[in-house]
Amino acid sequence: MKISLDWLRTLLPTDKPAVEIGKLLTGSGLEVEGIEELESVPGGLRGVVLGTVLTCEKHPDADKLSLTTVDVGDGTPRQIVCGAPNVAACQRVVVALEGAMLYPSSGEPFKIKKSKIRGAASEGMICAEDEIGLGQSHAGIMVLDTDLPNGTPAANYFGLGSDSVYEIGLTPNRADAASHYGVARELRALLRQPCHLPDTSKFHAPTEAAQTISVTIEDPEACPRYAGLLLENVQVGPSPEWLQRRLRSIGLSPINNVVDVTNFVLHELGQPLHAFDANQITGNQIRVKRAEAGEKFVTLDAAERTLKAEDLVIADAHGAPIALAGVFGGKTSGVSNETTRVFLESAYFQPAAVRKTSQTHQLKTDASFRFERGTDPNMVLPALKRAALLLQEVAGATIAAPVVDEYPTHIGHTAVRLRLPRVEKLVGQFIAPERIRQILTDLDILISEELTDEQPTTSNQQPTWILSVPPHKVDVTREADVIEEILRIYGYDHVALRPHNSATFLANFVKPDPEILRQNISRLLSGMGFSEIITNSITNSTYFQKPGEKNEELVPLLNFNSADLDVMRPTMLHSGLEVVRYNLNRRQRDLKLYEFGKTYHRQADGQYQEKNKLVVYLTGNTASETWQQKSEKATYHQLAGAVQQVLAALGFGSPTSQPVQHPYLAGGLTLLAQNQPVAQLGAVSGAVLKQLDVTQPVWYAELDWDWLIKKYKNNLVARELPKFPEVRRDLSLVVDKTITFDQLQQIARRTEKKLLQTVNVFDVYEGDNLGAGKKSYSVSFTLQDTTQTLTDQAIDSVMQRLIQQFEQQAGAVIRR
Repeated sequence: MKISLDWLRTLLPTDKPAVEIGKLLTGSGLEVEGIEELESVPGGLRGVVLGTVLTCEKHPDADKLSLTTVDVGDGTPRQIVCGAPNVAACQRVVVALEGAMLYPSSGEPFKIKKSKIRGAASEGMICAEDEIGLGQSHAGIMVLDTDLPNGTPAANYFGLGSDSVYEIGLTPNRADAASHYGVARELRALLRQPCHLPDTSKFHAPTEAAQTISVTIEDPEACPRYAGLLLENVQVGPSPEWLQRRLRSIGLSPINNVVDVTNFVLHELGQPLHAFDANQITGNQIRVKRAEAGEKFVTLDAAERTLKAEDLVIADAHGAPIALAGVFGGKTSGVSNETTRVFLESAYFQPAAVRKTSQTHQLKTDASFRFERGTDPNMVLPALKRAALLLQEVAGATIAAPVVDEYPTHIGHTAVRLRLPRVEKLVGQFIAPERIRQILTDLDILISEELTDEQPTTSNQQPTWILSVPPHKVDVTREADVIEEILRIYGYDHVALRPHNSATFLANFVKPDPEILRQNISRLLSGMGFSEIITNSITNSTYFQKPGEKNEELVPLLNFNSADLDVMRPTMLHSGLEVVRYNLNRRQRDLKLYEFGKTYHRQADGQYQEKNKLVVYLTGNTASETWQQKSEKATYHQLAGAVQQVLAALGFGSPTSQPVQHPYLAGGLTLLAQNQPVAQLGAVSGAVLKQLDVTQPVWYAELDWDWLIKKYKNNLVARELPKFPEVRRDLSLVVDKTITFDQLQQIARRTEKKLLQTVNVFDVYEGDNLGAGKKSYSVSFTLQDTTQTLTDQAIDSVMQRLIQQFEQQAGAVIRR
């Protein structure tokens, strides 16, 4: 959600800097994800000032140029060569100084430099309106009528202030803040400054009319309130510049003055509106009703939709739909350039009714976004009046009939019981009742009654307030919700940490703490040069579905906001590859990434399952090219080494392996501990890389974090340094290509369990001189006895037994 600070200040005047306001909003739960600085014209006219032409003479070497001196307010007149035919002495003009960057209405930006024109020095430029982006005219320079002193920034003269636009990550429970007025209410409580609704005191509607449009609500549960107003003499056309600028500041494109006003009021007050062409409403009647199952309806986007019986629609006198209530208008009743009569709708729809229709027809609009979360029924009439006054101003409209306001099911305030000692208990700090009362008042929460409850077991009295919560606070229905509201405004930063924290409930924490283990592994991977990422648990179902097939294991979302984010991820691979793609597109090709997260699965019995995973990605080069070394491509073995270090840190230092069976990997290994698959690693298949538009190979590992934590072995025991030296012996083994090093390692460890410390392969060779289907492993063996120095006889005995078992179990031939 985008919020313009300049727009916000029309509702709550404040001179607080944009960054400070952003911090306040984030601290209260409206997270400011970014602040964008907007300028009315590109460059903000920096380096452009007002000046006075002191002298103006003909250029000695050019008939169409003038040689002027200009006072720009710094005590040093500038000599400027000007080609405008209307330049003259004593004029007040706009001057671009040396170093100013200008953004003309057409053409490329250019920088003002000190130069010579036909042999005469020129120290700036006297500007026409198109040269500084203020218009299209190039007939001559701008001549101003002003008493402002020379040197005044031109932006001040033209009223071109900059604006700061907040990108707020609005959580679903904060429907009350889904508008500029909603954010202004929040700041009112944070700054203790008054905010106000736009003035609608000049709104006047006739008490009767020759012709009006009646409203009938046939489903008051789905539509508790519906108001409307008939406007005539509407002149549809472009909106004035101020209105277009307001919409553009929050990322909206102006359409026409009628539609722009409805969008403006929606983002100003949070109340969605809809404008119907009144001449297209058959029978001059609006019926709010459920649709007929199977009937067809063409929406504004020209798409024909088949309606369901649960869809709430706005219909005409014959019952024909003209809009999907709270979601989207109809093509035939929409405002066009020929529209002269408008029926303006302002309503309150039950959130669940709008959500179902929006979800069924995959229509997500600014209106449905707000209706689905809950709007303010008390804002229906103020928004309608505000829009009517604006349409009078920008479209010449006249109010032709009384306001229609059908409100069969009144929505009142919610009564909530608040125990003041409970505030201290949940917050963890005493807040004075006067401060609580002040916060509640600033949040429009009224104290309707103050009670004192007698405690049955003590003589203490517990003050209790009965609160009246307004309907725009849709998420405040319980005592805990009210306390959260108090804490948000009081400030989380104001809650002091006590030296000795305690809790009313102590769980039996499993030791070691899984979170500590996760931190340890994070430090291990970060120390190896990997960067941690956090990706979305919601992803795109098309990643996992083949054409014509339905993946029954997917966990779909019932109420998703985007077709690209409609299921819970069954694997973390694709969300990580999106991060890889994002970096590759920005020429960051050497990546070492890891992530802790969850995957989600639907089982055969219909139950859902969450699994914790640790995944690792490796792509590009692992070593940058320098004068000392060449760049090295990432390899499977580097990934495997990182995974084995993680397993070793968790107490699983010698896993076995088998060929990987993974739907998205093209070759690799599955590592097993205690005969349980704990890690799968290998190269991501080309089909997946192509699907995600990843343009280089990626190595991927996936670890079963749940099992590793459950079976964690704490082998970090301090041991005395060995007193006796270790011994290394090497063997070169020729075996069939089907024999893996893991098999050789297992043979060695079964053969010698006491003295054998490590087994390592340091070379693999394949060649015609070995024979068809053969390869050679060069393997090192580290032997050590903790009680005595190894003798040559003991070492030879171990190596002979190893050779014998390699020959018998693996068919190995020892290369001498």
